[in-house]
Amino acid sequence: MSRPGLRSDWTLWTAGLLLVGSLALFEFTRLDLWVQDHFYDEATRRWLVDDTESMGRAIFYDGPKLLIWTIGLTALGLAVGPARWRDRLEFNRRGLWLAVFVIATVPVLAGIGKKFTNTFCPSEIRRYGGAVAYAKLCEPFPAGDRPARRGGCFPAGHASGGFALLGLLGLRTARCWRNRVIVLALGLGWAMGFYQMLKGAHYLSHTTATMFMAWIVVLLWQRVLRAAPTGIVLGKNDKAAACLRGRRP
Repeated sequence: MSRPGLRSDWTLWTAGLLLVGSLALFEFTRLDLWVQDHFYDEATRRWLVDDTESMGRAIFYDGPKLLIWTIGLTALGLAVGPARWRDRLEFNRRGLWLAVFVIATVPVLAGIGKKFTNTFCPSEIRRYGGAVAYAKLCEPFPAGDRPARRGGCFPAGHASGGFALLGLLGLRTARCWRNRVIVLALGLGWAMGFYQMLKGAHYLSHTTATMFMAWIVVLLWQRVLRAAPTGIVLGKNDKAAACLRGRRP
């Protein structure tokens, strides 16, 4: 059986290679534009989703942000609060700090990335009624057609909050808890990401890169905090009854 450290190294390398591979895929293809074309009506020059529509914004923008803030602050409160709070919920303290740091770090890194990548959103390029030329992440702008300002659209900042919930993986070691967290984080992250794509605020590559970045951040914080392995698969002692209750076996 391989040592945990070797398994962690392999998982981190896998996440890094998937991030690089996804960036290369979008850099050497026109997949971003092909996907985005399906969300833009050339005849009406409108996106499928109107970002001023209050119901959609409440469900896919403001609501998820409020949920993520609530989860993050709750995790912080449990981490610094009395041990009896954690014992009642069967959460471990290191796992809670893992959740807090991941939920805080992923959106911050996304914000920093926006300042350095100089990438514009779909709605800002001429293909979709904007004013600037289209250029991929590592592609220079056409000679004599450089925009007067810097773009700030990569990676996907809004979806980063949803993917950051992967930090909850360290709270318990049961496989069922891990599966629930993965469904929650990926489901919410992609719902938030697709909402942004449907209104021309991001490309598919932006959300994909943010997802892999969040995975890497979880693994790095897990190393720093020496928290419980976030991808552990339990053996024969993992009782189904405990799993159904969402409790540690």
